[in-house]
Amino acid sequence: MTEVQAVAADELEPPIFEISWQKLMMWAFIITDALLFSGYLASYMFTRLASDIGWPVQSEVFDMNFITLMTFTLITSSATMACAVKAASDGDPKLTRRYLLLTTLIGLAFLGMQAVEWSHFIGDGARLTGNPWGTGAFSAYFFMMTGFHGTHVLIGVVILLITFLRTSSDRLIADKVEVVGLYWHFVDLVWVFIFGCFYLL
Repeated sequence: MTEVQAVAADELEPPIFEISWQKLMMWAFIITDALLFSGYLASYMFTRLASDIGWPVQSEVFDMNFITLMTFTLITSSATMACAVKAASDGDPKLTRRYLLLTTLIGLAFLGMQAVEWSHFIGDGARLTGNPWGTGAFSAYFFMMTGFHGTHVLIGVVILLITFLRTSSDRLIADKVEVVGLYWHFVDLVWVFIFGCFYLL
């Protein structure tokens, strides 16, 4: 095959997987982390169904309006993150920075609300080993699931801030913003499942 034929073949037969290594690694992380969170939720549901002690009624323990506000806040950050990714793909660094900063601030607001929720929960007597409402597994799962998720949000906020600082009028890498968006959407989706399984069911 001549060089000209090889070039023509490359043009006719594009690579099957056109994806950067950063995006590939992020997808690998998301899949493995999703399995980990699924294991947590499955363990929680099994423990709850198998518990001989009455499981606390969530609406009597938590301020559901406040939890709903937390959920709405995180979902809103997913929308602003999507706007940042779109702005980056359009080559608009100014708008990208604006939405990245907004997403970062909303993420910090969520973490602040989670800290308030934790302080109230601990103030009411909840501990890793027990609580005033029944089986000790209830508070243990609360701390484990919301704490692990909150750590993911904190990491996401740091990554968002770094991406914001590294994005300037003459330096915009759309792929990196998209990778950050994948992580942030995953973190938001995980919270939706935690909200549904732990707080509502």
